[in-house]
Amino acid sequence: MPLSTNNTITLPDKRLLGYAEYGDDDGFPVFMFHGNPGSRLSWGYFPDCPFLAGIRIIAPDRPGYGLSDFRGNAIESWPDDICALANHLGVEKFSVVGVSGGGPYALACAWKIPDRLYAVGLAGSVGPNLPEANKGVIRSLRILWKVARPLFWLVRLQMKIMAMIARRNPEKLITQIRNLELSDQDKEIFDRPEIQRIFIHDFPEAYRQNGIGSAYDSTIPGNWPIPLDEIKIKVNIWFMEADQLVGNMGRYLANNIPNCTVNFVPHRGHLWVVQNMKEVLSEMVPAGILVSKIDEQA
Repeated sequence: MPLSTNNTITLPDKRLLGYAEYGDDDGFPVFMFHGNPGSRLSWGYFPDCPFLAGIRIIAPDRPGYGLSDFRGNAIESWPDDICALANHLGVEKFSVVGVSGGGPYALACAWKIPDRLYAVGLAGSVGPNLPEANKGVIRSLRILWKVARPLFWLVRLQMKIMAMIARRNPEKLITQIRNLELSDQDKEIFDRPEIQRIFIHDFPEAYRQNGIGSAYDSTIPGNWPIPLDEIKIKVNIWFMEADQLVGNMGRYLANNIPNCTVNFVPHRGHLWVVQNMKEVLSEMVPAGILVSKIDEQA
């Protein structure tokens, strides 16, 4: 059950940051960063949300999505935004999880604010658009990541069109994404009504700001801003071996982050995480907390 879904705070630079909360209000805090497109609302439509007893999910809209105002250097400022939100909520130590396009934002936190973090998790994360990383990615995405920065105006226009479709007919947009981007393994999951419900309800909110967040995210792989070798905190990576939306990026990140654990998921694609978030989150919280909550409920 959601604790609340339409919260905002005002950041020091006067931008609004939107967020939702799910789970136990006194549980261990995990900040969850949505993909592209996505919003704070997406987690509430995932099967089994909030996934684990004893967990407090804090789900911010990333800049340019939902209720969160955009700024140009969104990923570089994100750790400061998260610290501001954590301080507002009275949270000192927390974990971060980034899924798909939210992965680089979790890595930015791992790089810049490791002292605030208990654990870091990535599932199907985007990485740099390099030959050794983008192997297995569909051609249209590799081209998008290559041209997104020099032709940002064109990508921005494309995202505006997608935003219009998302608001007027989200079913049409998810059909286009299914047919053009998903592997057979992902289509098997995507075609289930409870999974399509996530996207039908979430896409209009994700594109609330005419797709500026999605357009910016498209520039990150081709202009990778995070020095992976400077990340000192341990990073937990889930790498789906049949994922054609991020291809070999999980393996590349694992090979270049000094301290990480890689969880290989054979024969599954990008949407594996939608049905297996419990596995990811179980590595993000102290084991004793889960045990104590189970004992309380017994």
